[in-house]
Amino acid sequence: MAEFLLRYADPRGQMHEQVAEAPSEREARDRLAQQGYLVYSVRSKDLGARLGGFSGRKKTVNLEKFLIFNQQFVTLVRAGLPILKGLDLLADRLTDEKLGRHIRAVREEVKNGSVLSEAFANQHVFPAIYVTSVLAGEKSGALVEVLERYIGYQRLTLALRKKLLVSLLYPCVLICLVIALIVFLVTYVVPNFAALYNSMEAKLPAATRILIAVGTTARAYVLAGVAAAIGAGVLTYFWARRESSQETLDKWKMRLPVIGELWTKYQVAQLSRVLGTLLVGGIPLVQALETAGRSLGSVLLKKALDRTAVLVREGKSLSSSLESTGIVPDLAVDMMEVGESTGALPQMLSSVAEFYEEDVSTRMTALLSLIEPAIMIFMGIFVAFVLIALYLPIFSLADTIR
Repeated sequence: MAEFLLRYADPRGQMHEQVAEAPSEREARDRLAQQGYLVYSVRSKDLGARLGGFSGRKKTVNLEKFLIFNQQFVTLVRAGLPILKGLDLLADRLTDEKLGRHIRAVREEVKNGSVLSEAFANQHVFPAIYVTSVLAGEKSGALVEVLERYIGYQRLTLALRKKLLVSLLYPCVLICLVIALIVFLVTYVVPNFAALYNSMEAKLPAATRILIAVGTTARAYVLAGVAAAIGAGVLTYFWARRESSQETLDKWKMRLPVIGELWTKYQVAQLSRVLGTLLVGGIPLVQALETAGRSLGSVLLKKALDRTAVLVREGKSLSSSLESTGIVPDLAVDMMEVGESTGALPQMLSSVAEFYEEDVSTRMTALLSLIEPAIMIFMGIFVAFVLIALYLPIFSLADTIR
């Protein structure tokens, strides 16, 4: 018999991992299910060890196209089609070849006897919140309702992300144009004026001498500077892929003035949205915290949620456990405490998510409305300085000729 790595939750929500022998993955899963456990994953022990070494490299599918697939899949299942038939109809009609390849693999696993959540989990590209939600839907017999809640969550998340990206697009383009103009003036225009003044042996003001020195130096080392910038970017990219580096970057983001507060509130909004969706779907709190940690992009927040899950498992409340991490704002902690005391934690988490999403959107709009004129003012001052520094010697020469 083969050995399998089992990951499951008991009725109290406590997570367990163990290695057990069984003739097949299906029999190992059925054995745990008959004992009343909520099975999260069953993997071959060798496969689990191999996958553990690649945890830092995270592959995902296109979330927008995956959302469309789920909308179509829910429509077919609600209409009464069996799950396998629905997968058959959709697998070969998806426009995204990468997603289509994984859905066809899911279809084959379901056809061979695997449950739907296990088939999705074995692809290692689908969001953890989705796999856990499907598992809860299978256990409760309400798969359609669970998938509809996931679709609603994903719509809100993608809408907020798009709104933020659109807000940042114009300032980013403006900054790139400003940098390009500065490089052009310093490395091309200024050195040409410097050659002109050298041929005339004109006496130059201090501002002009400084500008010409900067321009001629920049022109001589512009290629080396570009190469150094590209090299630094490549090194930073590979450095940032390490988990320890990502945690360091998250700490830096939190300490940034204004931006740090916005980043923290956005992460808390995402956390609240994920937790609320999982709890409404019937996932135990400890398992929901672990799934939320894998669903979020912040390593710092993931480790904080791991510590929170341990405290909750020991009997502490969610609000006090999150407060001990020092990441979640006091207002969010107070709202969660009220939700726990009234028995309406999932609804309160949705309210926390909506509040912080709106707050982030409002503050981003206000911040960007100040950044754009600040960029224009800086550019105007720089161009004025360049023009004055370059044309002052010409005015001096004119006075000398008179």
